[in-house]
Amino acid sequence: MSGSLDFVSGELAGLESASLLRSVRAVDGPPDTEVIQNGRSLLLLASNNYLGLATHPRVVDAAAEAASRWGAGSGAARLVTGGTRLHDDLEAMLADFKQTEAALLFSSGYMANLGVLAALAGREDMIFSDELNHASIIDGVRLSRAAVRVYRHCDVEHLAELLAENRGARRRIVVTDTVFSMDGDLAPLARMAEVCEAEGAILIADEAHATGVVGPCGRGAVAHFGCEAGVHAIVGTLSKALGAAGGFVAGSADLISFLRNRARPFVFDTALPASPVAAAQAALEVLVAEPGLADRARANASTFAAGLRARGFDVLDPAAAIVPVLVGEASAAIAMAERLRAAGVLVPAIRPPSVPEGTARLRATTMATHTDSQIEFALDAFARAAKDA
Repeated sequence: MSGSLDFVSGELAGLESASLLRSVRAVDGPPDTEVIQNGRSLLLLASNNYLGLATHPRVVDAAAEAASRWGAGSGAARLVTGGTRLHDDLEAMLADFKQTEAALLFSSGYMANLGVLAALAGREDMIFSDELNHASIIDGVRLSRAAVRVYRHCDVEHLAELLAENRGARRRIVVTDTVFSMDGDLAPLARMAEVCEAEGAILIADEAHATGVVGPCGRGAVAHFGCEAGVHAIVGTLSKALGAAGGFVAGSADLISFLRNRARPFVFDTALPASPVAAAQAALEVLVAEPGLADRARANASTFAAGLRARGFDVLDPAAAIVPVLVGEASAAIAMAERLRAAGVLVPAIRPPSVPEGTARLRATTMATHTDSQIEFALDAFARAAKDA
């Protein structure tokens, strides 16, 4: 009898023939504006370290000191013995930053989405999800076992129609990214909050790519639109603009107490180690003290997008720090990424299933710490890569 995993080689061959086979290319050193890969220095234009805080001395020192004092790991889930006052302090800081009553830490933003969606929804409920929501939201919806209705991207009218057609559900929950990870555009959160309030629906906003970059002092899109009262749960990550690791949900005290008891990725998962918790605390302190970091990240993205348009690329003005350059077919995106690598710029190709078929792209991201000369270098590299296609 043949082995049960014989199908794997065929699946891999299929992925390779479709230009969808992925592999890891390691870099040497931290995610700074430049990295070393295979002995070459490359301008990094693909990191979610939007503010450069992953290498900020204050953040790095806080992480190192916490590891030395509290150990390399937490040893248990928070509800057992894995919780420390560092975790409590960070949750209080995040709640204050997001202007909510409380917050709860998870081991990642992915786990935060799984936790909040599966805890709030069940078989008798219905979730309304943007068609371009992140995979962690999609998986959270599936895990909840609730019925799902997918509305057209950022289409509030379509959302309103679906909500009105499905008033029989026990709970109706609307979930959206605020800054979409592959398109970089901003959800119409204020209008969505109005529709949800009128329909009596719960609104969950994932601020993964907005926290630290969008809104006053980088507080996110919820603060940008001033609709804190209309958003019932804010999901976030510590691993992008805050330069650390982990995720969180912010909301009312009752919601957080409920999640502390019902969100399985919190209850059964080992707590974050002290090191990323302390790093995130330091990052929040830096962000509050230096609000210009968020402005600089957005300004670099806008400058880069304008430069691309001047060189013949069709790109939108970014809402945050994500500048997608659409290519089309996966093979063409891979080829352009390789030409950019040869020109000294690291910006990988993004292919299905991360994006819809026929919309493969170069997902470029700028950092607050990129210099004007680095942005210009990247623009020239993109122009050369397109010319050589």
